[in-house]
Formats: sequence, structure tokens, C-alpha cells
Amino acid sequence: MFNKRTKIKDLLSGEKTGQEITVMGWVRTFRNNQFVALNDGSTNNNLQIVIELGLIDDATAKRITTGASLKVSGTLVESLGKGQKVEVKAATVEILGDCDAEKYPLQPKKHSLEFLREIAHLRFRTNTFGAVFRVRHALAFAIHRFFNEKGFVYLHTPIITSSDAEGAGEMFRVTTLPLNNAPKDANGNIDFSEDFFGKSTNLTVSGQLEGELGATAFSEIYTFGPTFRAENSNTTRHLAEFWMIEPEMAFCDLEDDANLAEEFIKYIIKYALEHNRDDIEFLDTRLKDEEKQLPQDKRSELGLLEKLEFVLNNAFERVTYTEAIDILLNSPAYKKKKFKYEVSWGIDMQSEHERYLVEKHFKKPVIVTDYPKDIKAFYMRQNDDGKTVAAMDILAPGIGEIVGGSQREERLEKLETRMKEMHIPAEEMNWYLDTRRFGSVPHAGFGLGFERIVQFVTGMTNIRDVIPFARTPKNCEF
Repeated sequence: MFNKRTKIKDLLSGEKTGQEITVMGWVRTFRNNQFVALNDGSTNNNLQIVIELGLIDDATAKRITTGASLKVSGTLVESLGKGQKVEVKAATVEILGDCDAEKYPLQPKKHSLEFLREIAHLRFRTNTFGAVFRVRHALAFAIHRFFNEKGFVYLHTPIITSSDAEGAGEMFRVTTLPLNNAPKDANGNIDFSEDFFGKSTNLTVSGQLEGELGATAFSEIYTFGPTFRAENSNTTRHLAEFWMIEPEMAFCDLEDDANLAEEFIKYIIKYALEHNRDDIEFLDTRLKDEEKQLPQDKRSELGLLEKLEFVLNNAFERVTYTEAIDILLNSPAYKKKKFKYEVSWGIDMQSEHERYLVEKHFKKPVIVTDYPKDIKAFYMRQNDDGKTVAAMDILAPGIGEIVGGSQREERLEKLETRMKEMHIPAEEMNWYLDTRRFGSVPHAGFGLGFERIVQFVTGMTNIRDVIPFARTPKNCEF
């Protein structure tokens, strides 16, 4: 059988010396016509292959170049060299795929992240991106494991929808109508009744509203899928296509919501540290090396591993929005006019404000609750003060907002009034309002941008480096 092979990670972590094994992978380096550093993507660590002189002819040796793929059979032996416990004494070497060394972009040297973004189809083969995407995989698995252990139902909410959960209007339109000759109604507007779905549709910005429907039957559900925002933001924090985790819980208030979110974040970080420690240690070292180029005041106070351990071992700080604004107004940064954006009660806090609270004031993740209702979505439960809603954001070091959630408005009259104020047509949302008409219950939920948590755990500073193929304004390669 061709694929009877052993993964390099298993060989390096096991005790299999003396065994006959077969490995397959890609050449990282080939030196002295004898020593191959082979990598198969299961780990950043290479396996040394020792090819005795005379085992292969000169023509074959010339084809063993960086990037070429090999199948090697031989004996696993203890290594005499430094840096590895075991190596393979090759008995047979088969070249599965050649690689033109002069044209191959990934030479054995350091490449900038900007350059690697241009060749995203090959960057998985580098140590940095190998580590990032193995950690991404571990976090995705931990997410499903966490909710499964809690008894949540995994609900697949639609990717194509006719609703705008956020009310922001930044949506990608879905249509089969001819773009150069779309049918028009009597008022000159596009007649979507002739479209595939018979109405205007878009790619989802959130699975929350549909998730609420599931929660009012199963008690607890979660979604984990792609979401889309047509927001023209060319920043290190925004993507047009990203993944969201959105649990919804019946019989749950804002405090329950915040407690679950904190437990959830700690669980998946702990899982990654336990199962991908080598990758995170590599990324920790990489981040330290990168920050050596920065002035002292721009460097992180904690290393990546220290930061993750700190998050696990400390309770998140909890403050109200009003308290957070007071802290900002009394901060040295505000008094010395170091904030780019204004601070006053009622603002939608900017990333610089969120990061100040987390990194300078509390020096730990912060849960901010009870935001002004005028800057939050229609579905959030109104507090008794008439000014705020039962919303919460979790702010993390280096990123700012990582989780956004709220207790949902379960009172039909209050919800209908708020929808009128925000010009959201109730007739189009009758299906949603039915959950308040028929057995309404207090319920809550939150959304976690998956790429944001991957950034946090890997220490990568640009969100485009934690998703395989980034979708951003004017960029849709691959």
C-alpha cells in the first residue's frame, strides 16, 4: 500500500529505533549530498535522512532540492548529531515530485510576512504558518469539544439569508439577475421578485437570529461557520470573510453569558497549550525576535506563553461601560491627548480605548457590560435605566474586542418598540418575533470571531495571517 507511512511527529516523539519505517515529505535542506532535512507538516521539526554515499546516483542526488517531495524507507536509528534524537538511515529514496530550485520562492532563508501573503498558496510550508494553522486546527477542534461536553446542539445556520442581523447594511448581495439588465419595478427599483429566491438576499453577517430560534427549542445551541461583511476596512483586524462561533442559550441572563464566554476562552486556550505546545513555543520565540526591532514602549510586557498562562490563571476583570469611560477620562493618556479618538459617554469605544483598558489599566482581559442602547443592535435587552442595554464585550490584550454578546430582549412589546425606533420592518421579522409570542424565555448569547482568537493564541499581529486565504478589499486571490 503506497500510503503506509509514519508521520514525522510520531517518530520524533516515540521510541521506535531499530524499526524499518517509511516516511514521506518535502525537502527543507540537502547538504553534503548526504543529509536531508525532511518535513511532512505534522510538526515544525524536521527528520534527518542519512543517505550513504553510493546509495543514489548523481542524477537523483541533483533532483533532491528544497521543496522536492520524497518517499524514504529505511531504519530509524539514534542520531549522533546535535538537535535530534533519531534519524533515518535510508535504504531506498524515491523522488515523488521535483522542484526547480531556481524558481521555488521558499528558499531556506527568512521571508517577510508581506512576501508570504503574496504566495499564500505556498506559505503553509513555512515554520511560521505551519505552526499557526496547526494551532488554528486545535482551537477549532476544542470549540466543538467544549460545546459538545456542555450538551449544546451544533446548528448549521444559513449562509444565504434575507435578514441583516446587525442592521449595519454592510452585506454582500446574492443574485442571479443579469447585472447589465436587471428587471425594474414601476418605481425604477430592481425587481427582486424575478430573482432566484423571489426577494433580496445576501451572504450572512451572523447566524445569531436563526440561532435564537434553535435555542428556544433545544435550550442551548452553537453555530460555527463563515460570515461576511462588505466593510471597506483595510486594517490588520478586519476581513470580509471570517468564521464566527455563536452560542445561544435559553434560560440565561447577561451574567451567565459572560461566565460561559470566559470559561469557553480559557478552555480552548488550555487545549491548544496542552496539544500544540511546540508550535506555541516556536511562535513565542518568533514574536520575541520580531519585537526586538521595536522601541521598548511598543513591546509586549508579557511573552506569548506568559500571556496565555496569565489569561488561564486570572479571572477576567468586569466593569460597566460607564465605569470604563470614567477610567479613560481620568487616564494619563487622555489628559496628555494621546488618544486619536474622542472619549465621552455614548461613544462606540475604539480599539485604542479598548487596548488601553486591557493593556495599561487592568493588565488582563476585561468584560465590559451595559453599553448605551443607541450604539447597540435592536435585539439587546433594555435595562431599567432606559439608556443602556444588557450587552457585554470581552476585550483582550493586543487585539481589543474579541467577544461581543448580550442578553436578548425577550419582551415582545419592548422588542417591537425598539424595532420601530430603528426602522426595522416587523412584517419581515415575524418569524423572529414568534419566539417572543410563543413561550418566550430570558435568553442570551455571544459571538466570537474565530480569527481574533487565533490571533490572540498565536501572537500574529495581522488577521490576514491566521486565515488560509484572506478576503479583503480589492483582494480575492485563489
